[in-house]
Amino acid sequence: MLRAVAIAASVSVLAVSAVSAQETLKWAHVYETSEPFHTESVWAAEQIAERTEGRYEIDVFPASQLGKETDINQGLSLGTVDIIISGSSFAARAYPPIGVTYYPYIFDGPDHLLNYVGSDVYNELAAGYQEASGHHIVATTYYGTRHTTANRAINTCADMEGLKIRVPDVPAYLAMPQACGANTAPIAFAEVYLALQNGTVEAQENPLTTIEAKKFYEVQSHISLTGHIVDHLNTIVSGSLWDRLSEKDRQIFVEVTQEAAERATRTVQQREAELVDQFREQGLEVIEVDTSTFEESVREKVGFEEFGYREADWQAIRALADGAS
Repeated sequence: MLRAVAIAASVSVLAVSAVSAQETLKWAHVYETSEPFHTESVWAAEQIAERTEGRYEIDVFPASQLGKETDINQGLSLGTVDIIISGSSFAARAYPPIGVTYYPYIFDGPDHLLNYVGSDVYNELAAGYQEASGHHIVATTYYGTRHTTANRAINTCADMEGLKIRVPDVPAYLAMPQACGANTAPIAFAEVYLALQNGTVEAQENPLTTIEAKKFYEVQSHISLTGHIVDHLNTIVSGSLWDRLSEKDRQIFVEVTQEAAERATRTVQQREAELVDQFREQGLEVIEVDTSTFEESVREKVGFEEFGYREADWQAIRALADGAS
């Protein structure tokens, strides 16, 4: 009888240990549920749960549910979130050099960006961010090429003089609009539609896929294809989570998030190719601009040092354009 009780107690302890070994994580981002950054995050969460045999269950919180982009970046250190999707422009607050990828026209297009991902300079910048912040970049996704929407035509840099335009609350995004004489406003992403609707600002800049997802086309009449930033998002694991992952689980997190990034990148590229015609069919004026006036103004008026960027990193990334198809 005592033996049976002892066995039962042992089984009970093992069961409790198994339950306690399961950890629920929070994955946060600011994007809509319709966007691939969310749908692929959900897919990745399911894959991680499956491949870790349930050791990690991940709840994904989209559309700024756990805070604005600034908040979720801070949440990595505060312990309020475990994984986020966020741009290198926000990572640059912890490690300024990584923000060089937002210097306007550093990339010729998506293929150039993808050449950068996994390059030596990418690995060096990611390592610098990890050392400065304690957090670990596990994957990078093409977010889209940023263009400018407004309620008037913008054909040249000079056409932006005095334009009230919303940009994210990150210095790198200010470079092109301010070089062209625009008045910038750092309105939170979740509040941009209303700000455009009520005239707080008259313009904004984002990729075509975001213009569609956030329905900015409903409150803007023109889209100028300025292509000033070839944008990307990092999937970042908090340092506290990364430190307690086994090597095997780290590999699973990296493999799954990188596969999710590749899937989302393909979706974005395909959708971008379709949207110009779709917006024109909806009655918007889509303007093919000569980007040279924008690029020349930025190079003339915006230095690397004021953002904490290093020209050597810019040169290394520019050199990768030679391998872009």
